[in-house]
Amino acid sequence: MRTVDRIREVTPPQMTERELEMARVAQRCIMEALDHSRAAAITLTTDTGEHLSVDVPPAALKLIGQLLGAMGEGRPITLMPAKREFTTVEAANFLNVSRPFVIKEIEQGKLPHRMVGTHRRIAFEDLVAYAKAMRERQAAALDRMAENARELGLDY
Repeated sequence: MRTVDRIREVTPPQMTERELEMARVAQRCIMEALDHSRAAAITLTTDTGEHLSVDVPPAALKLIGQLLGAMGEGRPITLMPAKREFTTVEAANFLNVSRPFVIKEIEQGKLPHRMVGTHRRIAFEDLVAYAKAMRERQAAALDRMAENARELGLDY
């Protein structure tokens, strides 16, 4: 596997309350600027006081704003190429299930895949769609259980 294709999980370092607030303010400023302008340049100030203007695509600034928002909340951040494919082991880890479960879902046609020689590969987009559908099925099952409990007078 090429280095570029590996998952990049970045956990922000412990940040002080002041740094968390800085991230939140920076995110708000970037998002507000994007809402009111089509300009795609930011000005950076170096440690020596030098000002550098950098042209940045608006989509990249939006991503930076989202990244700062996640950092401001102390959430871990994962970056990966959109066209990445997962092995069955990686897919199982992503879904927090066992590898045999992933293989069973593939064999039953519930999880799309492609073969690379004798190995199965699952596209990231398919894995995300499967995970979303799995969460929706789980929520519906919990709703049915809660409704059944109410009907039986087993309110918790």
